[in-house]
Amino acid sequence: MPRQLHLNAFLMGVGHHEAAWRHERTDVRNLTDVRHFQRLAQLAERGKLDSVFFADGLAVDPRVKHNTQATFEPITLLTAMATVTERVGLIATATTGYIEPYTLARNFASLDHISGGRAGWNIVTSAGEDEAANFGVEGIPDHAGRYRRAAEFVDVATALWDSWEDDALILDESTGIFADPDRVHRIDHHGEHFTVRGPLNTPRSVQGRPLLVQAGSSESGKDFAARYAEAIFTAQRSVGDGKAFYRDVKARAVKFGRSADEVKILPGIVPFIGPTEEAAAELEQQFTDLISPEYSLRQLSQMLGVDLTAHALDAPLPALPPIEKIQGNKSRYQLVKDLASSESLTVRQLIAKLGGGRGHRTFAGTAEQVADNLELWFAEGAADGFNIMPPYLPGGLEDFVEQVVPLLQRRGLFRTEYTATTLRGHYGLTHRPSRYTVTAAETSA
Repeated sequence: MPRQLHLNAFLMGVGHHEAAWRHERTDVRNLTDVRHFQRLAQLAERGKLDSVFFADGLAVDPRVKHNTQATFEPITLLTAMATVTERVGLIATATTGYIEPYTLARNFASLDHISGGRAGWNIVTSAGEDEAANFGVEGIPDHAGRYRRAAEFVDVATALWDSWEDDALILDESTGIFADPDRVHRIDHHGEHFTVRGPLNTPRSVQGRPLLVQAGSSESGKDFAARYAEAIFTAQRSVGDGKAFYRDVKARAVKFGRSADEVKILPGIVPFIGPTEEAAAELEQQFTDLISPEYSLRQLSQMLGVDLTAHALDAPLPALPPIEKIQGNKSRYQLVKDLASSESLTVRQLIAKLGGGRGHRTFAGTAEQVADNLELWFAEGAADGFNIMPPYLPGGLEDFVEQVVPLLQRRGLFRTEYTATTLRGHYGLTHRPSRYTVTAAETSA
């Protein structure tokens, strides 16, 4: 089969643009209406997209006055979306910072069963002070420490998913045998952060375990992704940057003993689609004009770890600390800093560029131009696919599914029908057998 794109719809409220909720093309009441999100999942499935994805946070944002907040816990929301869809994958963000691996493993195993093998976990380490405060932690945990905890967390979660072998369930009514206890295993994990006996009290799902997704682009993040992730969401603003990231992470994956093909790189893109290039640019400008400077300055302050709320909008950024001093999101800090300096942007110009996707690439053009751009990145080796971030919903996703997807299909770059039933299958990944099944097979051999 020729190489084809992987497309994920990153869904956020009524759109990724920070002013989407104020625009006439959206209805802010959809934020608390589960039917809105169910319709979005059905729309993504109509377009044969690999998956939909929700980010998450564990605190009320300090910018709540001028921007919408995530309303629903994502695993619960995706479960509701699973009931109205059959094929599209369902990826939820969950942190390794403030919950236990057993709880997370059980939640995702449940979603995987309910959806018929369509669950994915976006692994985050949580770098916000407001989130930390909700769990009795002062300040931001140090960057390296967060990734050490995350690595142990993922090791425990995957062991728990493996604790039931694929054929452990017997379900023999005549003999009264529900499960074979010899195929259900304790994991007996004792580590720096966690002590977990196991086994998980949820049997193994049809896809073995959820798809593992990660979005870190710092040095620690790239190593973590190369070691564990099967899909990587990343913010890259040029083909050159995308190619460098692509080569770097794939090479790291090989060093960890994995195949480069096991890791799918999906840069984010915020597409403004119009009948002409001028109409698309005008649409983007409408959203930019609705940006609240007060909100944007708070957001920029959070990204950079520097209070800019009283900074002049038409001045350049003040001197920023070196990245070594940053304990929060290092990769996004560097991206924003480089963007401001490379284009000599004022603060006003910078927040306008960040309004669509918080550092992810925005693109305004016709459906043909969007398709051309995606094909270019794909052909140049800068992406295996894309994390589509509609600036407004549902219209932005409708435009992509109805106008861009057919062009990609006609070019042979994207599927016309689903060929798999599980999320791992959509991403071209095979079923992962339980480590205990493998061990048993090797022992008998």
